[in-house]
Amino acid sequence: MLNIRRARDRGHSSLRWLDSRHTFSFAEYYDPRHMGYGMLRVINEDRVVPGAGFGTHSHADMEILSWVLHGALEHKDSIGTGSIIRPGELQRMTAGTGIAHSEFNSSQRDPVHFLQIWILPERRGLAPGYEQKSFGERLDRANNELTLIASRDGHDESITIHQDANLYAARLGAGASVEHRPVLGRQLWMQLARGAATLNGEDLQAGDGVAIEQEALLQIATKDEAEILLFDMRGD
Repeated sequence: MLNIRRARDRGHSSLRWLDSRHTFSFAEYYDPRHMGYGMLRVINEDRVVPGAGFGTHSHADMEILSWVLHGALEHKDSIGTGSIIRPGELQRMTAGTGIAHSEFNSSQRDPVHFLQIWILPERRGLAPGYEQKSFGERLDRANNELTLIASRDGHDESITIHQDANLYAARLGAGASVEHRPVLGRQLWMQLARGAATLNGEDLQAGDGVAIEQEALLQIATKDEAEILLFDMRGD
């Protein structure tokens, strides 16, 4: 079963410096039909103008992932971490018992376009933590295959997240295809970050997301070049 969440139907907030699209209810956007999917709580697609960003603010008891599509995102937090996230790099911040951080467009010239993802952790009260890795070369070498970028135990050189979830990424050329066989009982979500593709014959455009259950095989095919994220999670 595929339940498509169209990009045009997402929540939207706009400030002078920020354009944000919300797949699930977030901040001032509230829709009781879209509160999350399983352990996946937030997928925000954000565009930030040069030199601007989110000032210091706090989080707790959440696994927060940042995936940059274009530009560079600068991160600073209260546990002493400072970094810049670029396309092909995944950052995981474990908010745990509490963490404060800021996120800014590190460029004074170019916008930054990124996805921020929140996943509920397997337990509350974790120690705050941080991890960041580059997957760009692996994605480029993958030859239209899915690359594991996050997992519960960090296998295959993926980032560790504190939840029974595997996150895959793929950069697919025009006319490419890739398959994934879910384990029965798992919940999956596919987010089309860029480009155009089909999932089991259903047309998808950039920004579309799909809740997936009870599908024996996922067949993803592209029309244009595309970038996808695929979440494979423990079922409720």
